[in-house]
Formats: sequence, C-alpha cells, structure tokens
Amino acid sequence: MSSTSLRSRLVWNYGVLIVLVVVMLGSLFGTLVWNYYYSSAVSSVLQRAQTEAALHNRQIADEPTKEKARYMLQNMAAGTAHLQLLTGSGAIIVDSDGFDGNGKVIDTPDVRAALVHDKGIWRGRDPVTNERIIAVTLPVKEGARIAAMFRYTASLSTVDRIIANILWLTVLVGSTVVLLFFTMSVLIANRIARPIRNLTKVAEKMAEGDWSRRAAPRDRDEIGRLAETLNTMASELTRREKLKEDFISSISHELRTPLTSIKGWSETLASGDPSDVEELNLGLAIIDRETERLSGLVEDLLDFSKLYAKSIVLHPEMLDVRRTLEETLRQFEARGQRESVTIRGDLGDEELTAKVDADRMKQVFINVMDNAMKFTPKGGSILVGAGRQDGFARLTIRDTGIGIPPEDLPHVTEKFYKGTSQRSGSGLGLAICKEIVELHGGMFRLDSAVDVGTTVTILLPLMTDAQRQEEKQEQG
Repeated sequence: MSSTSLRSRLVWNYGVLIVLVVVMLGSLFGTLVWNYYYSSAVSSVLQRAQTEAALHNRQIADEPTKEKARYMLQNMAAGTAHLQLLTGSGAIIVDSDGFDGNGKVIDTPDVRAALVHDKGIWRGRDPVTNERIIAVTLPVKEGARIAAMFRYTASLSTVDRIIANILWLTVLVGSTVVLLFFTMSVLIANRIARPIRNLTKVAEKMAEGDWSRRAAPRDRDEIGRLAETLNTMASELTRREKLKEDFISSISHELRTPLTSIKGWSETLASGDPSDVEELNLGLAIIDRETERLSGLVEDLLDFSKLYAKSIVLHPEMLDVRRTLEETLRQFEARGQRESVTIRGDLGDEELTAKVDADRMKQVFINVMDNAMKFTPKGGSILVGAGRQDGFARLTIRDTGIGIPPEDLPHVTEKFYKGTSQRSGSGLGLAICKEIVELHGGMFRLDSAVDVGTTVTILLPLMTDAQRQEEKQEQG
C-alpha cells in the first residue's frame, strides 16, 4: 500500500480548503453582483414604465387605436429606450422607432403575464432583434377588457458587459488568492515536514543502534521540544547502555571471584592432607563465605528480574515494623564487634503497625545495614531509629562512613549503577530496596555527605485503627 507524506497531506488539505473557501466566497459575490445589477436594471425600467403609464394612460384610454398610436409617438417616445404599443392580443401596432409592426404578435413571458396581471416583466432575448433585453408590459384597460398594452424594453448589453468584467475580475482575484495560499501552504508544509523528516532519520539511526546521533532543535515549538526529548532519551539510553555494560562486566567479575576461590580451595582440600585440621577449617570457612557471597549475587539478580518483570508477589501481614528492624540489628551486632563498628538502636516505645511483607522488608533492612557496614571504617558507628511522621512509620539508618559523592547520589538507587566505589557488589541492592519499599506504598530516600556519612530514610504507611480492627476480624 502506497504511503502519503505528511507534506503532501498538508498541501492537499490546505489546497482543498482554500479552493472551497474561495469558490464559495466568489460564488456568493458573483450572485450578489448579478442580482444587484439586473435587479437595478429591472427596477429602473419598471419605474419609468409605471411613471409614464400613470401620466398618459388616462389621456388615451378612451381613444381609438390610431389615436393612441399617434399620441404615443408624439408624447411618450422621447427619452424612452424602446416603446411598443400592442393590441390586447399582443400584436404590434407601432413602436417608438416609428415603424408599423404589420400585425406581428409578440408572445414573450412579459406579454403573457400582462394579460393576466397588472404588469409583466421578462429578461431574455428579443425575438425580433435577438439581443438580451429587459421588457416591462403594462395593460391599458377599458373596464375589464384590455384595450391595448404598452411594452417598454431596454438593452442589457451594457449591464452584461459590466457584470462579465466584474466576474472575470473575481475569477482572476480568486485564482491569485488560491495560488498565493497554495504557495504559502507548501512553505508551511515544508517548514513542518522538514524537521520531522530530520527527526525520523535520527530516530532510524538510533533504532539501528547508533546512539551518538542527535537531532538539531530549530525552534522552541512542539517539534523543537520533541527533538530535545529525543536527544534526552538518546543520552539516557546511552548512559543506561553503558551502565548495563559496566554491570555485566562487574557482575561477571563478581561471580568469577567467589567461583575461583571455591574451585581453588576445593582442589586444595581434595589434594591436601586430610589430617591438617587448620587448613581444612580455613578452606571450608572460605568456601562457606564465598558461597554466601555468590548466593547473595544470584538473589539480587533474581529479585531484579522479578521486579523488572513486575512479577514479584508480596505477602503482607499486620506487624510492628520495629520488630523486624530489631531482628536485623541483632543479626549485625556480632559483625559490628568483629569489624569494630558500633551499632546502636533507638526504636522508641510506640508501636508502628503496618501491613508489610516481613521477609521483603527484612531483605531491605539487611541490604541497607550491609551497605552501612561495608562503607563504615573501623571506629565508626551506625545508628538505627524509628518513629512516626504524618501517618507513616519513619525508619532511619545513619552511618558515619565515607559517604556518597554528590555526582553519584542521584543515581545510586538506579539499576546497574555502582558509582565510583570499587567495593564489591552487584549495583542492584539499593535499586531493589527502593522498588520493594515503593511496592508497599512507601518512600525510600538517601542523604549523604562525603567523609560525614549516609542516612537512609524509609517511610511506610501505618495502619489506621479501623484497618487494624478489620484485619483482626478477618484473621479471627
């Protein structure tokens, strides 16, 4: 199926619209001119005929036909374009030219109308001279009988010539207007279609994988904003593509490192001395630690895959989120002692009941605490707090670690982003945490300053008394 370009459609639509408007206005103007001139000519002849008839009709009404003809020639012919005296049956008695009509009968519409009505008006071609005329016929009555008829005629040649000139001028002006607007429509269509064609070419190059191409925004209109949006999208996709490549490279390294350790120690233990308990315990401990690390990376990838596909299923239940947070604190206390990091909790005494998936929220707390431990040096501290804020449970984890650089802070919760840190990790942990919290209807926010520390704030919607009562009734 053939396709029509936007430029062609615009020109065609504009052209049709302009032609229709010009034809309609031209037709209306021509009709008005036509009616005005011909109506004026008819009115002029009719008024003259009625005036003369009113002046002379009484003088000749009772005169014989020959006297009427003589009177007409002497008194009514002067100044009249053409005057004819007809019998009651329409035969010419005499006309203003002074010639006898030899009884020729005129059967034009004006004569027939005058036989029935008080007057007859007709516009057409004279059957004698074959020129276009206006004819007005007025009857002369003797009682109820029509004794004679006066027929006034005037040539339309001058009026026809004027109207023809006006109509030709109208056609010329209309054609000029159509041509002018057609040219303007072509220019407008080109102005609209050219940047769209450029955008299409850039988009096609991007579709082929060339993300370096950029559209040139010309004006600050909708097309200009579209070009800027396309450029922004290309820049963002380029950045995300780079992040994905960095992530694949990083995750490959992260997966290879524990696998190499596990394989190396497995071979060492297999070929070593089984009686060397110290070496055996060291190897098993390293294998266990690397296995946990590998398992964590795989879990991150699985969680990310589910979140990306929107297929993750929550199993919410009514609970005090402080309890889940406290379990996480106790889980990290031993690690804090080993790494000389002080962990303190200030969870308050007020119950913070929310409907959450306990396992998923514990995953969030563990991930945040693990990051805090990872980036807090020896002698540092981690403070965990809990409280209420405008109908939300406000949970904070504040560390005194190395902090996050300002250029990395807006992106650390994005997928695949690892920042400038060289510490191990998948770059998915905080992105997964943010997604889980938002799935619960909450908010996940980071505030950080380099060499000062990082604060993670989690807001979870609290249950109202009515919601808690309803939940208890359903459980009961």
